[in-house]
Amino acid sequence: MKSKFLCIVIVMTVFSVLVGFSTVKAAEPYHLGVALGFTGTGTLYSKDQLEGIQVAVDEINAKGGFLGKHPIKIFHQDTQTKPDVAVRTVKDLILRDKVRAVISEYSSACAVAVKPIAREYKVLHIAAISNSENITKIDYSPYTFQVVPNTYMQAKAAAYAVAQMAKKNNWKEYITLASDYEWGRSTQKEVVENLKKTAPFLKVKKELWPKLGETQFSSFITSMMGMKPDFVYACLASKDNVTFTEQAKPYGFFDKIPYVGSMQSVTELITEAKTLPRGLVAIARAPFFAHMDIPMMQNFVKNYRARYNGKYPSDWAVMGYDAVYALKQGIEKAGTIDTEKVKDAMKGLTVDLTRGKLQFRPIDNQLRCSSYVGVVGDDPRYPFPILKDLIEIKAADSERPEAEIIAARQAEKK
Repeated sequence: MKSKFLCIVIVMTVFSVLVGFSTVKAAEPYHLGVALGFTGTGTLYSKDQLEGIQVAVDEINAKGGFLGKHPIKIFHQDTQTKPDVAVRTVKDLILRDKVRAVISEYSSACAVAVKPIAREYKVLHIAAISNSENITKIDYSPYTFQVVPNTYMQAKAAAYAVAQMAKKNNWKEYITLASDYEWGRSTQKEVVENLKKTAPFLKVKKELWPKLGETQFSSFITSMMGMKPDFVYACLASKDNVTFTEQAKPYGFFDKIPYVGSMQSVTELITEAKTLPRGLVAIARAPFFAHMDIPMMQNFVKNYRARYNGKYPSDWAVMGYDAVYALKQGIEKAGTIDTEKVKDAMKGLTVDLTRGKLQFRPIDNQLRCSSYVGVVGDDPRYPFPILKDLIEIKAADSERPEAEIIAARQAEKK
């Protein structure tokens, strides 16, 4: 009898331990790293992106977290928009905060530097707003995913729009104005190459390369005005874009020279609502107003504005939000938060996002998302200008052929 009683006690004890272990495991939080340039040239966009991430995390945590049982805990650090700092920051997030995934970075140079670190430590790396094609094209990492249209996609989309305008306006010569770093260089190169194909009659008169974080554009402005090009194609973003616009306007630059290709995200449209020249032909990555017919976007805009005092979400907030939901759907497909299984589940995965049903292309983990080209103009629905006559250039019409990616990787190994 005593033996039977002892067996019952042992069984109940083991059962209790197993139940307790299961409960602890079920409550395990998911550590999500966010490494962005909250100081430096990336300040404007990085702050907005973190806000979009936070809204997504709040929504998911309200339902128990990933898989309904893993609450998300955000760990964010400032990379100062510097590659060496970004590397140290991401290592710190991985080793100290035990993050399973890191969303990084504003600067493409930083994202490229972070990629091998995530691969080394087998941590998911999601590039949500940095869009150099080289993040996924070469030195391929199965841990890195990109949810923003890359430089090739944006350049091809922009070249399509510029070619149409050039034919209409009989343009022959142009100047490029691009920030002298990874994103500016790669974007300018792709635009020029694509224009050679779509508008072979156009010739580059001059290439100008202001440094990243340039504060004095006067010499560039006067130089361009003196050369009298048919138009200027710009590859400036964030603070550099704002600074150039503010300094060029008093010269009457925009009245005298067509200025196209400028990055005009919702951030610029809001912050420069009173001063931004109307009629600029601009490109954007994820403007919310392009997809207000999608319920997920409607819900995001509503929740974002409720959290941030009526503020509208920028492109960067949209892509930060989408990055979290892409991760969520990868985890749901894997049925676990185990990084190796999630990585495999996300490869080639089609996800439902604010911008529609989109697929991660298997060859490079690049989200097959659209680019947007439009004309800056006022809209009675919003207290700031938007991009009107908006053209959505889908991934199928703008992404690089897979054969070229394979060739680039083979060349890389030689």
